[in-house]
Amino acid sequence: MFAKARNMCCVLALLLVGSTASAQFHVEDREDSLSEVVVTSSQTPQRRLEELQTGVERVDVSTVAGLPTLVGERDVVRGLELLPGVKSEGEGMGGFQVRGGTSAQNLILLDGAPVYNASHAMGLFSSFNADALQTASLYKGLMPAHLGGGLSGLLELGSRHGDPERHHFSYSIGLLSAKAAVDGPIGQDGSTYQAAVRRSYLEPFIKANRKYASNSVGFYDVNANADLWFSEHDRLTVSVFRSHDLIDVEDLLKLAWNNTALGLTWLHRATDNRLVRTQLVASEFLNKTGVEVYHLYYGMKGYIRPFTLRHQQIWTPNSHHSVNLGAESTLLQLQSAQWNILSLDEREQRNAWTSSVWMGDNIEILPQRLQLSAGLRLDLFSALGGRPYYHIDGEGNITDTLHFSNTYLVKTYTSLQPRMSLRWKIGQNQVVRAGYSRTMQSIQALRNSSMALPFDRYTMASNIVRPQLADQMAVGWATAIREGRYDFTAEAYWKDMHHVYDYRDGKSFQSAVEIERLLLGGRGRAYGLELCARKNSGLLTGWAAYTLSWVENKIPGINDGDWYTAPNDRRHDLLCVAICQLSTAWQMTATWRYTSGQAMTPPYAKYQMDGEIYYYYHRRNESRAPAFHRLDLGLTHTHQLSKWQRVWAFGLYNAYYHYNPFIVHFEEGSNGLGHTRAVVTTLFGIIPSVSLSLKRI
Repeated sequence: MFAKARNMCCVLALLLVGSTASAQFHVEDREDSLSEVVVTSSQTPQRRLEELQTGVERVDVSTVAGLPTLVGERDVVRGLELLPGVKSEGEGMGGFQVRGGTSAQNLILLDGAPVYNASHAMGLFSSFNADALQTASLYKGLMPAHLGGGLSGLLELGSRHGDPERHHFSYSIGLLSAKAAVDGPIGQDGSTYQAAVRRSYLEPFIKANRKYASNSVGFYDVNANADLWFSEHDRLTVSVFRSHDLIDVEDLLKLAWNNTALGLTWLHRATDNRLVRTQLVASEFLNKTGVEVYHLYYGMKGYIRPFTLRHQQIWTPNSHHSVNLGAESTLLQLQSAQWNILSLDEREQRNAWTSSVWMGDNIEILPQRLQLSAGLRLDLFSALGGRPYYHIDGEGNITDTLHFSNTYLVKTYTSLQPRMSLRWKIGQNQVVRAGYSRTMQSIQALRNSSMALPFDRYTMASNIVRPQLADQMAVGWATAIREGRYDFTAEAYWKDMHHVYDYRDGKSFQSAVEIERLLLGGRGRAYGLELCARKNSGLLTGWAAYTLSWVENKIPGINDGDWYTAPNDRRHDLLCVAICQLSTAWQMTATWRYTSGQAMTPPYAKYQMDGEIYYYYHRRNESRAPAFHRLDLGLTHTHQLSKWQRVWAFGLYNAYYHYNPFIVHFEEGSNGLGHTRAVVTTLFGIIPSVSLSLKRI
């Protein structure tokens, strides 16, 4: 049922990008301004050498958003996939994988609020409008003590803030979406506002094809914030984010999903060396799925609703020492599924209370030579009563149903998480880093494939399912030569994961509403080596990166209890990014990537019963799909007019027309038994794009 729905979504994706060109017209009248609190980019060689935290990428939003992407849509998340150790789930998919983890093991924070399954149009674009973002930091499993909740990766995104001196307005219009943004001052005290809106109008493309004329696909997102200064020491920031998607396929499928986030942040400078931040955030991820098969309607709904109060203090006694301490508490509401099938109405809904306290210390032990970031974080997760809990036997059958009051603590898990990162400078242009981090994640997504889809089922820790834990160690080396013209980095890591869950043999996410009945838990491990070389000056700049990695799981009851290759294992990953300044007016960009194919489980044997053919599967993920590789090209021409800057941008996605595998399934040939064949479904061929932008200077 749901597999058929997923395949129809693939057809819609092909329809959306099947045109031979996309065009965008953009007019802007503004000067970029920075907010009061700035996270600096480590995109310069010197800043990369000075970075204390091991395994972090401070992303230059303007650079990664300007690289060639599908149908010319600027996307920060797509740009992240061009960093070492970061991979896409697949072509046209919205999630990204970090150091052997799945996209479900990442946490995305937008202005401190969690955002889940942040994708538009089944993953063709992310939910984040690049024009509304200012900063982005990706922590690849090793993170400071004040961050938690993501097992493999944590992406911190910061919104743009308004200009305190002038009002600005910008808009753009294209074949797939239109965008508008406005910002400026509020009064004379330095208060500002900013808002950005993006809306698709894909329906004309759908209506143009008679076969899909009754279908509908659309999305929108809104980013807005206001900085209100009450004194020179006190600022209140109000932030809002909303994204919504709808896919409606007549007589077959209706999908709707959205993210909403609201935040209040009070920033108070208590003294010259002590900063106090108090934050109240609420967010919601909601998905609704309806499928009609043989005139029978199947509906499923799910949601995640965290409400968080966070308090943080940063004390900097001198330029060589900084202390970060704080606490947060979250009320979590999660509905794994609510099914409506004919007259049957089933649901699994749980509540939980989580709390965290932390203390981190950054100190310079030897001036200009040795720095240490050390911290400790304590996470507590308590599953609350008010909903049914179960006892389950070894076969996944319910043996007892438990009922508790709403405030009863059904099960509490405690995790003490040390965090450490050491930076040792050798000479003038070389550094060695080493780090260790333990992380815990209490929410995870269960899916039938390795790709994030809007109808994934989410679950959280309970009396049966335990929070996932990961211990990661990393050691790295970095150097810059020829006055920073070139720099090189190498980093090796080992990650040991506990309480990793996978489906029992023969089970999938719709087999039962009680999700604990479908799962088995065990261990996972990921290890690898990341290499990167950058050229930072001259007419030709860019970088090349190679990642060699392994990801394996060992779960009793699956694969005879032996270690097996995880579905998200990508053994080899090679990427190249080139930015060539052909002249003062012309710039050319190119990105190329090669990735090993996805691990998969082909049929081991088959048998026929009552005229039907059934497959038998033996060892998990013994084979691989074909490898992925693609070249994208971009060309821009910039011309200065009297008061305007005009930019033509041309793009070529999948320049040498290679069809990469999206889904691989097996079916019988026309001759019946003995002629099983693998069928590869692909999404995109070559896709050109063109855009025109005008900017007031």
